[in-house]
Amino acid sequence: MKIDAQVQKWVDSYGDWFLKEGALDGAAMTTDLYPYDAMFSSIKINRLTLKNRLVMAPMGNICMCDETGRPNEKMLQYFYERAKGGVGLITTGLVPVSHGLDNSITELGELSYFPRIDRSRSVFAGWRDLAQGVHAFGSRIFIQVTPGLGRVGNPQCLLTMWKLPNSASWNPSFYIPAIPCAPLSGGRLKKIIKNMGQASADAKTAGLDGTYLHGHEGYLLEQMTNPAFNRRVLGRYADWQAFGLDCVREIRERCGAHFPIMYRIDLSLALNETYGEAMLATSSLKKFTKGRTIADTLDYMKNLVAAGVDIFDVDLGCYDNWWLPHPPSSMPPGCFLDVSRVVKNYFAANNITSNAGLPVPVVGVGKLGYPDLAEKALRDGKCDMVMLGRPLLADPHWPNKAYAGRAAEITPCIGGQEGCINEFVEGGHPQCAVNPRAGFEHVFPADLAPAEKPLKIAVVGAGPAGVMTAVTAAKRGHKVELLDKAAKAGGRLLAGGVAKIKYEAANYQKYLEGLLARAADEGNLTFKRGTAVDVAFLKAGGFDKIVFAAGTKDAVLPLPGIEEVKTAQAAELFLKPELLAGAKKIVVVGGGVVGCEAAYWLRFEKACEVTVVEMDKYIMNHTCTANRGHLIHYLLKAGVKLLNCTRVTGFGKDGVHIARNVSKTVPDPSVTWHPILPENVVNPLEPKLKVNERAETLPADLVVLAAGGVPDDALYFEARRERAAPELHNIGDSFSGGKVLEATRAAYRLGISL
Repeated sequence: MKIDAQVQKWVDSYGDWFLKEGALDGAAMTTDLYPYDAMFSSIKINRLTLKNRLVMAPMGNICMCDETGRPNEKMLQYFYERAKGGVGLITTGLVPVSHGLDNSITELGELSYFPRIDRSRSVFAGWRDLAQGVHAFGSRIFIQVTPGLGRVGNPQCLLTMWKLPNSASWNPSFYIPAIPCAPLSGGRLKKIIKNMGQASADAKTAGLDGTYLHGHEGYLLEQMTNPAFNRRVLGRYADWQAFGLDCVREIRERCGAHFPIMYRIDLSLALNETYGEAMLATSSLKKFTKGRTIADTLDYMKNLVAAGVDIFDVDLGCYDNWWLPHPPSSMPPGCFLDVSRVVKNYFAANNITSNAGLPVPVVGVGKLGYPDLAEKALRDGKCDMVMLGRPLLADPHWPNKAYAGRAAEITPCIGGQEGCINEFVEGGHPQCAVNPRAGFEHVFPADLAPAEKPLKIAVVGAGPAGVMTAVTAAKRGHKVELLDKAAKAGGRLLAGGVAKIKYEAANYQKYLEGLLARAADEGNLTFKRGTAVDVAFLKAGGFDKIVFAAGTKDAVLPLPGIEEVKTAQAAELFLKPELLAGAKKIVVVGGGVVGCEAAYWLRFEKACEVTVVEMDKYIMNHTCTANRGHLIHYLLKAGVKLLNCTRVTGFGKDGVHIARNVSKTVPDPSVTWHPILPENVVNPLEPKLKVNERAETLPADLVVLAAGGVPDDALYFEARRERAAPELHNIGDSFSGGKVLEATRAAYRLGISL
């Protein structure tokens, strides 16, 4: 099993990166390097000149088309908004060209939740409209085409069409490893190559500015061009470079010498470096040990340039270590800049230029949504362009605001990946936890309609839901009083941003304070801090409408003996770390997001010995696979014990009493190389969970309670009974105990309708 020392160094650094001095430098909306002359300088790709060095990353446009695959109004307005925001180059989400060839990408009835350009002329008008609309604002747009999904596609084809999913060789499905993926024949692969050329030619005719190959993350192009997945021994495509090179040559032949070709690639899958000896002991990983080395990838990239590629973006990883290509909130800022620098140095040292005789730009990716950080990366020569994905979901006008020196007004991404990835898993479309218009630009206009009759409105609670409601209503002309017993806005963010891995939550809390300050300057909003309210206070205020956004209350465990142990709620502990005094053995009750983030903080920043106890089958269930995988992987490497299928039965002076299911059918909590399936998807191959509980006691100096929260809605219902105002609303966590995505989305919808 090959281990690349440089890749190993990178992978090892992603666990405790925040302990190094200066690790968070640049990870804030500062303007120390303004004006951003490097970022806003032009650059040439083949014969195409871009107005700046900013690229919108490809983020799947799932369910942003009609069921024939034609881009719909949702997709058009979504991209138009980013073009208005000033980005130089837009790339679409992936567009498969192998319907009827790769079994995993087509729905029943020949329908698709992916946009299509290969179906028929009936889809072309959507692409022409997209290109023309983006060009109207001075941006360029590349279409990202993919030969298919292969083993990372939905294996439902086995049930709906009685066909196995496909891959380069016999490989296990990523989602259900017990399902094998059959190798595509040479004939099918040649048809896919022809389709790649046709799709690119159609895109050129439609007015799109370039084509972009998805050779990354373990999609089908990666499966064909990486010996980890391609173990063919016969035929042309036993050469793992051949399929990718043939795709590029076909596109170049069909589109001519001057149509830009971009390629998305990982420098290494980093699987061996991530999982080590577990690669050999795990049935769904052991076939993948012979992935490309850095040297292999660089040689392949050199050959891709010779075949016609003009530009690359590059990082690490694949679906089986999903947090690498989808870096969550807990990964470091600028996490892959050293990766792009390796490629830049190689191209420079070997005098590699494109067919157009130009240097080959290398695009830096990975948590670069901070203007100073992005500018420094360009000035330091770590990359030639900067790719922004989620930052442009959070704030489409990031480029314009950075250009104008208004970085403090940029809405920061919080890295929770609730709207940008989890929505795909649950059957939705691209959205954003901090931007309620993302994916709804066709519904919600950028300019708010003035209120027909200005009203006096109270908003109780200054968390994300309360702030969004208050600011939106105030912008429309209502007189708004925002009331909160805390001294700062943010609600749970105040605790949620304490751990160093939660720097993005801390940035968002700071942004909310700035948002309130700007709204207050406009004259319609007053934020009354440190103000506890009751029904009498609200009735006396003479409000026309009251919105309750009071958040949640921590769940309390009514278990025997709890008074015999020292306990603290996780949120309380973050705000009062002095409660840790003298405690070294910690038991965290609750293995959801809050519990695992608390465990990470306790282990890495406080050097505690930590055990996490969770009743569910899975640790961090209902959390984005990337966020979940990163925390679990590095918690286990740091020695934190994760006990799933485990009930707390009581407490005593000797510690926490548990009933632990020790059946062999209990899922292994260390598995991060395949995801948890949504609850509405039945895996017929999954063994039935059996129960064989064993009583144990976990010694604890402190028990941290992270068992979730319940809506804090008592004041709302009391106000309803007392008719505190003519109209009352209850939103955010005090309605559903949900997430930031649900809170801000509901708050915006309510704010524009009050």
